Amino acid sequence: MPGNVFPQSEYERRVDRAQKRLREEGLDAMVVADPANMNYLAGYDGWSFYVHQAVVVTPERDEPIWVGRDMDGNGARATTWLSEESIRAYSDDHVQSPRDLHPMDYLAGVLEEVDAADGTVGLEMDASYFTAKSYTRLQANLPEAEFEDHTLLVNWLRVKKSDRELAYMREAAQISELAMQAGLDAIEEGVPEYEAAAAIYDRLIRGTEEFGGDYPAIVPLMPSGDHTGTPHLTWTDREFEDGDPVLIELSGCRHRYHSPLARTTFVGDPPAEVQETAEIVVEGMEAALDAVEPGVTCESVERAWRDTIAEYGVEKEDRIGYSMGLGYPPDWGEHTASFRPGDETVLEENMTFHTIPGLWEDEFGVELSETFVVTSSGAEPLADFPRRLFTA
Repeated sequence: MPGNVFPQSEYERRVDRAQKRLREEGLDAMVVADPANMNYLAGYDGWSFYVHQAVVVTPERDEPIWVGRDMDGNGARATTWLSEESIRAYSDDHVQSPRDLHPMDYLAGVLEEVDAADGTVGLEMDASYFTAKSYTRLQANLPEAEFEDHTLLVNWLRVKKSDRELAYMREAAQISELAMQAGLDAIEEGVPEYEAAAAIYDRLIRGTEEFGGDYPAIVPLMPSGDHTGTPHLTWTDREFEDGDPVLIELSGCRHRYHSPLARTTFVGDPPAEVQETAEIVVEGMEAALDAVEPGVTCESVERAWRDTIAEYGVEKEDRIGYSMGLGYPPDWGEHTASFRPGDETVLEENMTFHTIPGLWEDEFGVELSETFVVTSSGAEPLADFPRRLFTA
């Protein structure tokens, strides 16, 4: 039983809410394949998402059914709140099978067992680990079933966090602070990029004196030099040079809950253009955070940022933030609400967001981010780290 992570009552409340949505959508069953959603409903936590696995939820059954590889069955027993009858494992010959077997053949049998073989079944069609082959195999096994795309059904249940979820995110933020400082301390002229990455990873796993860290859903991102015009590069063997801007985006992780943090540093004395851009980003970030309160929309938060940077003749078309929290590779985002024009999602207390209003130009980029929770009085950033351009 995962009682040290969440009490069973919290999982039961989550399942109740999911079942209500299934009934509203007229679903006889839902196949949940996103590892974060599996964890949210069942507590399952293992690095086994490289093979097919799922949690099956029905409108009436008290417990979800975990379906996975036989060798991962004990992992389900160790990490979920489910009873033995709700843990189902397929044999290893279904994995990359030479005999035309597939894990969805076994899962189809589970759907038959819960009387969904000729019913309406929801699927997470856009989940990272639900493949096209999974879909066609389910169709072939259950020709009388009607399959519908409900990719974000569980994701939307996750946008408001419980007190215990927020506690884990605050602990993750403490790890993020320490890892960011470790990265900044390691960066200097002549040091290979991988050394800074190693310093960050060391602190991400070692955590604080009170608790350790988990692996993050996204590796530390660290473009430098001529490559800071793009945000999603990692590290190389290259040594930092005088005149390099360096972007650092990372996240501490506790029990799969994240609190991302991004900052920019400069090796040597930053030119006026870089310093001025950093000041614009900081001012825009603070305007966006000041706009946060329950009842406002996501697009109004983005507008506060856009209006601020427009005063300096700067435009940015990309979104500047998104809901996030519980996550597995390749992403810690929830894929629901975003700070962008046209997103009319209304903010509510206990929603959590990563806002990252960076500016990436052709010659260089400046990145800054905060993870925050929406409170009755506005945005509460989870990390306490200076908002400025650093130098090495």
